[in-house]
Order: sequence, then structure tokens, then C-alpha cells
Amino acid sequence: MPDFPPLFVYAIILVGFVLTNLALTHLIGPKKRTPVKDMPYESGMDPVGDARQPFNVRFCLVAILYLVFDVELLFLYPWAVSAFSDEGGIPLELRGTVFGIMLAFIATLVIAYIYAWRKGVFKWR
Repeated sequence: MPDFPPLFVYAIILVGFVLTNLALTHLIGPKKRTPVKDMPYESGMDPVGDARQPFNVRFCLVAILYLVFDVELLFLYPWAVSAFSDEGGIPLELRGTVFGIMLAFIATLVIAYIYAWRKGVFKWR
């Protein structure tokens, strides 16, 4: 318990800083509303058409593939750090087994990538 007071002081200072900045921004900041400022923002371009128009499902497929390979990295990084460290990592007896499991995991992802490639998911038509 004696190690926590500096953390509490830091948290109080941090929250105070954030609240002060929010209050000052609201009080001092510009308030002039114009039609251009009230217009929806779309990546620096003027909005075109209706926001509820249908779009190609390939956008969702690419997003899902990105998430799959992003999650793969989330699994690989801790494994690589613990597998190749000498202290506190994976026991020597289990390193071969864990390495085989990770190879099977990577092989599954490679098969999924090849399947998606053959189905033409990465082609923008």
C-alpha cells in the first residue's frame, strides 16, 4: 500500500489537467458557427450522395481479413518473446511442442489467405 500515493497524486494531477483544458477550451475557444463548419466531414472531401447508400461487401471482407491477420500478430508476439527468452519463458521440454502448435496456427492462416486469394477477395472490380 505505501507505493500507491504517488500514483494517486499523478492521477489527480492528470484529471485536473484534462478538466482544466476542457474548461478553458470551452470558455476561450472560438464559437462562430458557419454553414461550412456545420457540414459533415468525410476525410477532407465534400460529402457526395446519401450516407445510407449500399456499398460493395468487399469492404467488409477486407476489414475482416485485416482483423484476422492483426489478431494473428497479437498471438505471435507474446509467443515469440516468451519462446526465445532464457528466463521465465517456455520450459525447454515444451518448446518443441509449442513451436509445432504455432507452426500449425501459421499454416492455418496461410491456407485461409490462399483460399481468400483464389476466391478473388483481394481484387477490386
